[in-house]
Order: sequence, then C-alpha cells, then structure tokens
Amino acid sequence: MTGPFNRKPGYAGRLPSEPTRRSALGLMLGAPLLGACAGMQQSFSNTFGSSQPDAPAGPQQQPLAVGTGQVKVGLMLPLSASGNAGVAAQSMKNAAEMALAEFQNPNIQLLIKDDGGSAQGAAPATQQAIDEGSEIILGPLFAASVPATAQLTRARGVPVIAFSTDSSVAGRGVYLLSFLPESDVNRIVDYSAGIGKRSFAALLPDNAYGNVVEAAFKQAVGRKGGRIVAFEKYGADRAAPARTVAQALGSADALFIADDGDSVVAAADALTAAGANLRNIQLLGTGLWDNPRVLASPALQGGMYAAPDPSGYRGFAGRYRAKFGAEPVRTATLAYDAVALVAALSKQQGAQRFAAETLTNPSGFAGIDGLFRFRADGTNERGLAVMKVASGASTPVAGSPKSFGA
Repeated sequence: MTGPFNRKPGYAGRLPSEPTRRSALGLMLGAPLLGACAGMQQSFSNTFGSSQPDAPAGPQQQPLAVGTGQVKVGLMLPLSASGNAGVAAQSMKNAAEMALAEFQNPNIQLLIKDDGGSAQGAAPATQQAIDEGSEIILGPLFAASVPATAQLTRARGVPVIAFSTDSSVAGRGVYLLSFLPESDVNRIVDYSAGIGKRSFAALLPDNAYGNVVEAAFKQAVGRKGGRIVAFEKYGADRAAPARTVAQALGSADALFIADDGDSVVAAADALTAAGANLRNIQLLGTGLWDNPRVLASPALQGGMYAAPDPSGYRGFAGRYRAKFGAEPVRTATLAYDAVALVAALSKQQGAQRFAAETLTNPSGFAGIDGLFRFRADGTNERGLAVMKVASGASTPVAGSPKSFGA
C-alpha cells in the first residue's frame, strides 16, 4: 500500500515546502513511505519526558468529541496545564482536528480528554475514554502520565501511542510517537562512518539526556567498528572536560557534542578556549542543533546533525497558519501524524487496524516529519536527514531514506 502523507522537518522546528494541501491518506503501510515525524527535541523535549507543567489547573470536565466515525479514538492532552504545556496541548489539539479534516472520509471519532498534565489526571481521563469505547489512546504527553494510562489500557487490550520522549515508559502495547535522541545518534554516527570517520571524541552533558545519548553513541560507534578516543561529560563547569577533549582531538576524526542550542554553543566556546581548533575536525550533533544560536555560531560552521528533512513541516505549518491564524508548536506534527495514522489504519486494515503486528509493520509509515516505524518494545525508529551548518543556516547533505532497509 502506498499513498501521500508526506513529509519531513527539522528538530526544533523550521523547514522546505510541500504541496499546499496534502491528504492525510498518505500514512500508509508497506511500500516505501514518505515522511513522518522526526528529530525534534527542542525545548519541549524535557516537557515530553519526565518533567511536568507547573501547577496544573486541573483537568477539564467537559467532554469533547470531533468527527462522527464509528472508530472511537481517545486523545489525551494536558489542555488545562499552565505555561508551555498548555500551549503545546492546544496546538496539538488543533493539529489533530486538522488531520481529521484533511483525511479523505475518515471513519474516526476523536474523544478528546484533558489529563491536566499529571498522572492523577491521566487515570480518570483514560478510564473515561475506554468507557466511551476508545479502541486506541493517543497520548499522554508527559512520561509520568504514561504508566497511569498504560495500567488501565493493558487490562483492556487497548494500545497506546504516547508522545513522551522518555523511552523508559515504552513497552508492551505502549508505543512512542516522539523524537527519541537514539534515532539522531544512530543516523549521524552511521553517516559519519560512511564518509570515513573512524575515531570519535565526545563531550556530553551530565544529565538524563546525556545518559541516553551516551549509551546510544557508544553502541553506534561500536556497531560501525569505530573507536572512541576521548569521552567527557560536563556539569556546570565545562572548562576541565573541554580541556581533556581538546588535548585528544589530534587523534580523532570527529567530535560529537549533544545538548540544547545554548549549551552546544557554550561547549564549543569552552573547547576553543582550551585550544581546540574546531575547523580541523568534523563536528557532529543531534537534532537539538536545529537552533538559531547554533546556526549562527562561528565555531560550529561546518558541523553536521541528524534531523527530519524540513520540507514536510513547512507545508504543515503553512496549512496550520491558514486554518488557525497562528504558528503551530513544533511538536504539533506528532498529534497530526497520530490521527492520520489511526485514520489510515482504520480505512485499510479492518478488524486488525490496531493490532500489534499492524502497528509494528517493519515497512513503517510516512508522516509530516518523514518515515517512522514502531519497534516491538514500543520505541520508534525514524528516517532522518543529515543537515550541515553553513552561513548561519542549515542545508541537507544527505536526504531522508525513502524506505527502511532490511
């Protein structure tokens, strides 16, 4: 099966262009699929992981249903949460409704539930969605809320497609449609090995993100037969770890720096202060490099990072602006892709639409941000592009794959 549901963006947001109107029917199984959600772990990456919004106002009690189809789908978002979480939830709700409107004759009814951004709110919201006949749950957004949802859904055999970036909450019947740093690391290490890089140095933050990236990086380098000549992690003080890495760069082909935009720039500055000439080594990063400060940093020009091809998001954002008169949050594509996926599966797969073997189809699916597929353990794999920092912008040096290899 094939179809349109095209295409891709970049981690923190920004991106190329696609047809003005794109049918959601492209989220298909089998065959080479076109784009889907990708690496975007910008400021919301922590939001979607373990952290929660400050002082949630409490779940909304008023039920909201969108669509008149026979297949009921629960959508759980922290709509009443304060701050960025509530803003993201509203934008994702808009994107979900946009996907339903753009899909061709969907047999879906979205049951939108407000979990308030907490585990305490997720449990009753999930129970309500199940009681109202939801065959699958989309969300929650926060890692802390996912187990509360999963405890109820597993007992009823209802699968979950959550939006958290914390892979520890994935598992049997709980799939993550989010931007996991592991995909970024695998793509950039694979690409750099493919262009002859064999010896790597790394400078990473000493935090939860750094721990995830460290494990993925060491596995990816080992898988490619490379070696790590220097590896350091930093806390508040970057100077000492930067000096250690700088001294080892003479025996390295590439230097991997993974952190958010401001911290990547600070790490590069610390390395330069320690005597490193960053123009003499290939710099590598994750999708968090898709940040104006990184792109503008003189020290990081020529660096490469993995992220979604930006074209899909640009088309999506244009349609969103036309419909809602505002900019979407970068993560709104997650909700769009989730709704488009369940609509497509409902149309194509009959009674097996949400079975585990359907959701984990190895050919994957295509969405706004590019190709993606769910693994049996609930994590995901994404088809990412490789972007290069040049002249204050980013340009693709390797496109997203059109299909997953064997």
